[in-house]
Amino acid sequence: MLRHGICIVAWFIGIFCTFAQEERVTYTIGEKFNDKYRYSNMLAMADDGNEGTVVVRAYYTGIILRPKGYFIEHYDKNLQLVSEFNYKLKDANFIDAYVRNGQVYLLFLEYSFKNNAYQYEVHRSPFVQFEFTRETILSIASEPVEQPFDRNFYNRNFSSGFTTSVLFNDEKSAFAITTHYKKRKVGQHTIFVFDSNLNKLMEHDFSDEVEEKNYAFENILFSSDLKNVYLVGKAYFKKKRFNVTERKFQYEMVRISKSDRSVQAFYTEGKFPEALKPIFRGKDLLCVGFYADRKDNRYNGISYFKLNPTSLEIETSKFNPFSEQFMLDKFGREDDKSIKDLVFKSMDATDSGNILFNAEEYFTSSSVQSNSSGGRVMVTRYHHNDIISAKLSAAGDLVWARNINKTEVTQGDGAYASYSAYTKDDTTYFFISTSAENPQQLSDDRIMFKQGLSRNRNVFLITLDENGLMKYTKVIDDTEARLPLMVSQPYLDRIHDELLFYAKRGTKKQLVQVAVK
Repeated sequence: MLRHGICIVAWFIGIFCTFAQEERVTYTIGEKFNDKYRYSNMLAMADDGNEGTVVVRAYYTGIILRPKGYFIEHYDKNLQLVSEFNYKLKDANFIDAYVRNGQVYLLFLEYSFKNNAYQYEVHRSPFVQFEFTRETILSIASEPVEQPFDRNFYNRNFSSGFTTSVLFNDEKSAFAITTHYKKRKVGQHTIFVFDSNLNKLMEHDFSDEVEEKNYAFENILFSSDLKNVYLVGKAYFKKKRFNVTERKFQYEMVRISKSDRSVQAFYTEGKFPEALKPIFRGKDLLCVGFYADRKDNRYNGISYFKLNPTSLEIETSKFNPFSEQFMLDKFGREDDKSIKDLVFKSMDATDSGNILFNAEEYFTSSSVQSNSSGGRVMVTRYHHNDIISAKLSAAGDLVWARNINKTEVTQGDGAYASYSAYTKDDTTYFFISTSAENPQQLSDDRIMFKQGLSRNRNVFLITLDENGLMKYTKVIDDTEARLPLMVSQPYLDRIHDELLFYAKRGTKKQLVQVAVK
């Protein structure tokens, strides 16, 4: 856990102690283990294929904290620590990590001055007997630039000469690498697709499209056979003239395969789609998000699109305005009702065809502060505020939308902030934390969860049932809590309806397993 991280606590009673706090939820608390590295970031947590768990962390040491390597932990099904491995690696440009096929994969982007090219390199090792090997999966010729990798999908910079980004699907079974190279009037955009075994599935030249538009892809979806890739994001127009009622970009979906591609723009007069996320519901291809009535990104409701999976022709489109109940949840009776900065957290299709999804009000802020040596430093804060939850019918109509008032801010590890959600049988379970004994009662039907300043925190379980009715209960009490829980980065086991959380403070760590009955 990095300095200034938000503590979201787990309750340690004893070794492998199980208890029920809610009739449909039980908790299993693993043994506390010693940990050598006080400061670290969670990178990946996954099933080992034998009911155990593999955890991958980046760790930091020194008076001025710097990344020094990667720490891999292997736990058995009883949450017991089986083995640990320290992969020492300095000055590497880390991109992402995942665990698949009995191996740990670490993806890096490096510049080779010998080859005058940017290279995507993968370090991988079996987690039963660690021995990392390296291989280059992609090399792109380019002069070195200041910031080649665009980590911010929502505000891309296309003027640096070369930019690249990586998008994984939720299952980490495949990923796409997009590369955009521009020199004078020449622009080249290529999309490379790999499966989790690092086999290249396809390579697609997208350069003709970028003659008119620059693409900043935000979300990705694969067909079950991995033969079709769907990318959704913003297409920024280069030369088009705009009046005051227009935006300089529009949301588009791009489908690519080995042999062809399709492109679909989401454009409706007077409606501005935002934060669109694709999902398959059986064989149906859907795209769900928000929309604004004006170009100022103040959201007015929820958008729904059903598309042909091959041609991407829009078969159904609906714009559902936020309900009065939702606006009352969020604002009470305030007149200034501005909804923006929403980022998707999860989306699920139920057996009956309904769509349940959750988003969060997320944004950053910066200020200049004095440091211990008398200098001035720029400090960035990450705000994780209200939870937005909604249910759409199988036809795309809004059934209900609810707002859970929450305020959190951190300067450190985001894993300890925000929340986690799990959906089962049309009910959504939210896990959040607060230092208060109870949420603040704003009115008869509105509550607020605040971060607070206490070292120890209560963990609350909030449920929204099939009708959008909300209940909450305290499931972890701050008098018995010991280690902070990385509440926003659980491993979701949908086969057994379980969530696995990593808990850590200082030199102590443990796993916490949550079962939804």
